[in-house]
Amino acid sequence: MDLASFDLRYLIATIHIITFGIGAASIWMRAAAFRKLKDESGLNDVFFADNVWALAAFLWLLTGLWRAFGGLEKGSEFYLHNIAFLAKMGLFILVFMLELRPMITLIKWRSSLRKKESIDLSIAPSLARTSYIELLLLIPIVSLATAMARGLFY
Repeated sequence: MDLASFDLRYLIATIHIITFGIGAASIWMRAAAFRKLKDESGLNDVFFADNVWALAAFLWLLTGLWRAFGGLEKGSEFYLHNIAFLAKMGLFILVFMLELRPMITLIKWRSSLRKKESIDLSIAPSLARTSYIELLLLIPIVSLATAMARGLFY
């Protein structure tokens, strides 16, 4: 392996790991913003945290796929036959499925704001709970990533 490919592997792995911190912080911020949302004046805090969460999720997915299937790490054969990886992906899909409701709601809210329509914020507490559940699911995702790195559950 040459130095250039090592540097790229290192860079992508670093971004992938740092993205967890960004994602965890942003989902926590979004949940807190949902919780204290009483009127439309608090929507900017929700939207900001949601944008950071979306960026983190995009980077996490991009770097993860690149590492698993882009020839940077152990190769797709390793990942596709690794129980920890498959469980991690199952949890990732669960987080994505949970995220559909907040994502669709926030798209509608942004659209309503542009059209100067009123927004029903009564769903905000439920969206806060969903965000906290997503945050909790990040813990076993990271635990499974650590198991993969240590060669457990292969």
